[in-house]
Amino acid sequence: MTLRPILIHPDPRLKTVAKPVPAITDEVRELADDMLQTMYDAPGIGLAAPQVGVLARVIVMDCVRDKDAAPRPLVLVNPQIVWSSEDRSVYEEGCLSIPDQYADVERPAEVEVTWTGLDGSEQRERFDGLWATCVQHEIDHLDGRLFIDYLSPLKRQLITRKMVKLKRDRVRA
Repeated sequence: MTLRPILIHPDPRLKTVAKPVPAITDEVRELADDMLQTMYDAPGIGLAAPQVGVLARVIVMDCVRDKDAAPRPLVLVNPQIVWSSEDRSVYEEGCLSIPDQYADVERPAEVEVTWTGLDGSEQRERFDGLWATCVQHEIDHLDGRLFIDYLSPLKRQLITRKMVKLKRDRVRA
């Protein structure tokens, strides 16, 4: 397993729609392993392949927050939201590609998602709470959408300026 560098906004790859994964290969399994390792190391609860520069429809997530509970790493290949609740919920979201920036985002409270597992089987699950927010956030990444796209243009511009400065400072360091 390899830790992969996480792209920082603004980066054109973060605004690009990822391509469907045609088949589960060893390369896809290796990508998933690397992504899980990178996500846990960051630390985060979700990561999409475009965030590590791979424009493929793969996300990983693990929203177990309790230190005493067993982790529940999920790898979703070609995930699709097939149902969304009318009920809404607001979570303060952050993103590994937009470090140290957080904002309230309103999304459906529950979603049902289908995807292909690493064993090639078709999966389906209904998510709620933090899991629902996370899976929607990560699927947004696959569609070239960031959580800041839900904010006002002014807030989005402010955060983007901070990220440009952060990237400039990192290059100098």
